[in-house]
Amino acid sequence: MSIDKVICTVILCYYSFQLFGQNNDRLNYLVGLHSIQVQGQYGYVFPTNSFVNGLNIENEKINKFQAYSIRYEKQTDGDKEWQRYYNFPKWGGGLYVADFFERENIGIPIAAFMFFNGPFKRWNHFSLNYELALGMAFNWKSFDPNSNAYNVALGASQSVFIDVGMDLRFYCNSLFDVGLGYSLTHFSNGALKKPNQGLNTIAPKLSIIYHLDHNKIRIEPRPAEKLDKENEWIISVFGGATNILFDSVNVAIEEKYRGAYFPIIGFNVLRNWQVSYKSRIGAGLTYAYNGAINAQVAIKEGVLEPSKAPFFEKNELSLNLSYELVVNRVSMIIQPSYYLYRKEFKNQTPTSYQIIGVKYYIVDDLFVGISLHAHAFHVSDFIMWRIGYRFKN
Repeated sequence: MSIDKVICTVILCYYSFQLFGQNNDRLNYLVGLHSIQVQGQYGYVFPTNSFVNGLNIENEKINKFQAYSIRYEKQTDGDKEWQRYYNFPKWGGGLYVADFFERENIGIPIAAFMFFNGPFKRWNHFSLNYELALGMAFNWKSFDPNSNAYNVALGASQSVFIDVGMDLRFYCNSLFDVGLGYSLTHFSNGALKKPNQGLNTIAPKLSIIYHLDHNKIRIEPRPAEKLDKENEWIISVFGGATNILFDSVNVAIEEKYRGAYFPIIGFNVLRNWQVSYKSRIGAGLTYAYNGAINAQVAIKEGVLEPSKAPFFEKNELSLNLSYELVVNRVSMIIQPSYYLYRKEFKNQTPTSYQIIGVKYYIVDDLFVGISLHAHAFHVSDFIMWRIGYRFKN
């Protein structure tokens, strides 16, 4: 699953929620506030790179996997305004373990994640839900030029874990629920270490949910307060780094595939307009110093060192359009962007790029965030760590 598929699935889930998710047609809805969920999957690995497509030690396609997860789930009860706007969603965290049946060259990845699960619609004993999970995966057997040279999917032993899906939940009794659904999952490290072509999966999922509080509470839907729309200016600074490999340099193979790291720093000014409780749209400008532009290295005692270049060769100015999906203090951000200025070099990335990320307001107007900068909707450029402040009016 490439980044564009992740974005499209999230957007589809959101607009489906807009269409159906406002229906609080089941009053006095009985739920458990705290639950433990066990989930199993068996599914398909997309052939998005040569490694999973058969170019490996076994000369066989890596096209199936199995996964298991255990999670803690908290049901919201509508005490806070945002919970009523989202029709009493669930949230929580958990652990995920996958087996790609190629343990020697992929390993047994383990992911720690947080998730948000909201209802499209509820019936007497069923609910149809959408879900987004984000986390970090560890324990990969990553690329090694000597012992694991075929694994171009994973350049590091850590990766990002992104999971998007839907499920139909059946409410059995005061102790148990059962869920059936599917999810799309993406693993990559955001070009922090190359090669980084990623792993992408799709699979049905079967869940068994055990309620820790056997006496369920009643959710009594209450109308949300009238929204007073607030527009805002947002100023943020960001930083990151990207790994570049240089195949033609004459150094030891380990040093060649270690590559060199180049910094990215910048700031962004964005104007946001609130269109609903859940959505904001905006436009802004980004200035960035991108050390990876026309990247070159020198060799010093067999070690690669980034070559110095004129400062103004590395400057970029971009126009950003923005969509923000707001869930309490957390926002998911999607920004199609376009370079207004950058110095021309051979083999440059396209003039447009995409940003997808999340941010969290640690206090009312101060936030931190992480975003992925990509181009062509599926090629990762780098990860940006961000801190910013908003001015409301």
